Amino acid sequence: MFVNKLPVILGFALFLTSCSGESQPMESEASAAPETELVTLSKEQFDYAGIELGKMEIREFHEKVRSTGVLDVPPGNIVSVHAYFGGYVKKIDLLPGERVRQGQLLFVLENPEYIPVQQEFLELQGQLAYLESDYERQKSLSEENVTARKNFLKAESEYKVAMARHASLKRQLELMNIDPDKLTSDNLVTTMNVYAPISGFVTEVDVFRGSFLDPADMALTITNTDHIHLELNVFERDLPKLAVGQPISFFTQDDPSKNYEAEVHLINKRVDPETRTVNIHGHLVDEKHAAWFSTGMYVEAEIYTNSSEKPALPEQAVVELDGSFYVLVQEKTASGTDYAFSMKAVKTGTLDHGYLEILNADAFSSDAVFMLKGAFNLIAE
Repeated sequence: MFVNKLPVILGFALFLTSCSGESQPMESEASAAPETELVTLSKEQFDYAGIELGKMEIREFHEKVRSTGVLDVPPGNIVSVHAYFGGYVKKIDLLPGERVRQGQLLFVLENPEYIPVQQEFLELQGQLAYLESDYERQKSLSEENVTARKNFLKAESEYKVAMARHASLKRQLELMNIDPDKLTSDNLVTTMNVYAPISGFVTEVDVFRGSFLDPADMALTITNTDHIHLELNVFERDLPKLAVGQPISFFTQDDPSKNYEAEVHLINKRVDPETRTVNIHGHLVDEKHAAWFSTGMYVEAEIYTNSSEKPALPEQAVVELDGSFYVLVQEKTASGTDYAFSMKAVKTGTLDHGYLEILNADAFSSDAVFMLKGAFNLIAE
C-alpha cells in the first residue's frame, strides 16, 4: 500500500529540500545508503505527482573564471560636442536619451563677432582678382627685363599673402558651417549652426537657451552604442588561464536569469596596483543585443577557460542527506505496471548550468533510469 511507504518518501523529502542551488563545484563521498524497502507507486499516483524520469547524460562542463565589469563603447564612439567659436545659445531642443543622426542640427549659436570674419573674407576675395592680375603682369615684365625684379617680387609676395589669408578665412567660415561659396554681402549672418559629428544617443546636455558657450566648454555628449562591449576585471591569479577567443557568459542586474554571450577580444598587459586586477575587453557574439544595453551597466560574467564532457544528472535529481548525496533509481516491479524506486549513493563533482557531474557514474548501468523531477510534488501529496 502507498500509505506504508510514506515514511520512506518523507525521508527523501527532508533531504531533497536541502539540495543546494549554488553554482560552484560540489564534491562528496558516496556512503552506504540507508537500508530501505522499495517505494512503490501506482501509475495514477505517479502521474498525479508530476514525476519525470530520465537517464544520465553526457554534458559539457566548463572551468570558469568569474569576473565583474561594465558595458562600454570604444573611445571613438563617444563625442563631446564643442563650438569652434563662442556664442550665445539661440536654439537647442535636445534631451538626454534622444537619438540623433550624423549631420543633424544640434543647436544654434549667435554672436555679432561672426560678421567681421565674413566681411574680411569678402573684401579679400574682391582684392584677389587685382593682386593676381598685377602678379601676372609683373612676372611677364620681369621675364622681358622691362621692369625691376623687385617690383615682381613685391607683387608676388602680396598675392601669395592674400591667397594664404583668403584660404584661412575660408576655412574659418567652414568651421562656422557657413558656405563661403554662397556668401555675399547680402547674406551676412550672426548665427552659427552646430551639427552632430556622429550618429548615436545624446547622453549629456550642459547648455541651455541664452547661455554663453565658450570654445573650451562642452555643449553635449553623443554616444554611439553600435559597438557596445564588455570591460571586465579579472584577478591577476587567474590571468594564466585566460586567452583571446575564450567564450564569455554574462548577465545584467535588470535580469540575472537571462545570459548573453561574448568572447575575449583583448587582455590588458597591466595589472592595477591597487585592485590587483587585469582588464579584459570582450566583444558580443550577437551585435544586435547592443540595442538592449546602455553604457555603464554593471555585469557579472563567467569566462570559460576549459571544457570537457562528463556524465551528469540535473541538480534537482541529486539529494543530500547528512552530508552524503543520493539519487532515486527506478527498479523493476513484479506487476510491471507500478513504479518502484531505490535510493543509491553518488559522488558529485562540478555544478554547471543546473547539472551535477556524477563521479561514480560507472556504478550505474547505461540503462539506469533516475527520478529527475517530481519528488517535492510527491511529498506534498
